[in-house]
Amino acid sequence: MAVTRISSTSTPQTGGPLTERRYVLPLILITSLFFLWAVGVNLNDILIPHLKGAFHLTDFESSFVQVAFFGGYFLAAWPAGRLMEKIGYQRGIVCGLLICACGAFLFIPAASVHMYAVFLFGLFVMACGQSFLEVSANPYVTFLGPPQTSEQRLNVAQSFNAVGAVVTPILGSTFILSRAHAAAAGSEADVVRMPYMVMVGIFVAMALILYFAKLPVIQEEKAEDESSPHVSGVFAFPHLLKGVVAQFFYIGAQVGVASFVIRFVQHTHPGTLDTQAADYLKLHLLGFMIGRFAGSALMKKIQPAHMLAAFAVGCVVSVLMVIFSTGAPALAGIVLLGFFHSIMFPTIFALSIRHLGPYTKRGSSFVVMAILGGAVFPALMGRISDASNIQRAFFVPLVCYLFVLYFAVSGYRVRHTA
Repeated sequence: MAVTRISSTSTPQTGGPLTERRYVLPLILITSLFFLWAVGVNLNDILIPHLKGAFHLTDFESSFVQVAFFGGYFLAAWPAGRLMEKIGYQRGIVCGLLICACGAFLFIPAASVHMYAVFLFGLFVMACGQSFLEVSANPYVTFLGPPQTSEQRLNVAQSFNAVGAVVTPILGSTFILSRAHAAAAGSEADVVRMPYMVMVGIFVAMALILYFAKLPVIQEEKAEDESSPHVSGVFAFPHLLKGVVAQFFYIGAQVGVASFVIRFVQHTHPGTLDTQAADYLKLHLLGFMIGRFAGSALMKKIQPAHMLAAFAVGCVVSVLMVIFSTGAPALAGIVLLGFFHSIMFPTIFALSIRHLGPYTKRGSSFVVMAILGGAVFPALMGRISDASNIQRAFFVPLVCYLFVLYFAVSGYRVRHTA
């Protein structure tokens, strides 16, 4: 079943069904991937502190985890887009799942032989696989239904990513960390090995299911000026380039804020225990999940760009509370940032790749490469915090939100240049 999308340069509209009956099963299958790779990402947050002790790492050595993860996402995104131009979305998703399975499998020998380099390589490979999934699954979801509800559809799918982000730390704490504390010395490998063996099995099973599934084959529309010698690929779409920058800033802000929630709480409320401060991180993530579902529902009535602008304003207000207030208002601001972050990634993604025609896959790879912001801005916040204090470091995400607001108000508009 081949599906051809019709190009248009009109402003995104609201209304209409989320999808069509023929796309329900494919949408369910693809949406399950968003939950699955959230489990992979957030399970690392549980295992890394445990492995840090097992490998006797310094803080500097443990920072390589972030470099390996975001480096994998960044480096794999462009090859993923090029490969999918040849093999299509469905096979690209299967490739991503198999690469994830390979990366998860590498955690098993890494834990057994206590080689941190193998652990990092496994994390890097898993991130490469997830980059393939992001480049393929995100645009594919936008095609599984009417164009006017593409942003809403992607937000719904990404909502299950948020569910995974909330559920995984709870499950990890219960079934991994509790076992780790009870384990005898030298048996850390047994604690780590089992969850990754399970993940390997799940990744392979999903790859087989999607390989044999009869999913729609998407044939992107031709660009209006495709035959013009002046068209230079994706660089002929300014709204895509602005979307890449917006995503770079947003990811940097999201990762930076989440990385410093606990430190912020302990700075503004000295004497707060780690476990107590972590409760605010849980509330931050819970707000993120609620915002995804609420935002998806609101997009039935409100244009996605208008929703993005409203949530960007919410982020600006919340981060100003974080910077300039103390006590309950400051804590409220840090929690609310999770809610207002919620719709940004999928909405920026969908608005950025609108009407790219045959350049959709390459454009998607550029937007995924923007996840590199997650490695840049947290480090910048850390430097500012070391030189001054953590509250002043939140001026960094403030700048990020202002650019996202610009993109939501004006930058997203399609202006195809020849």
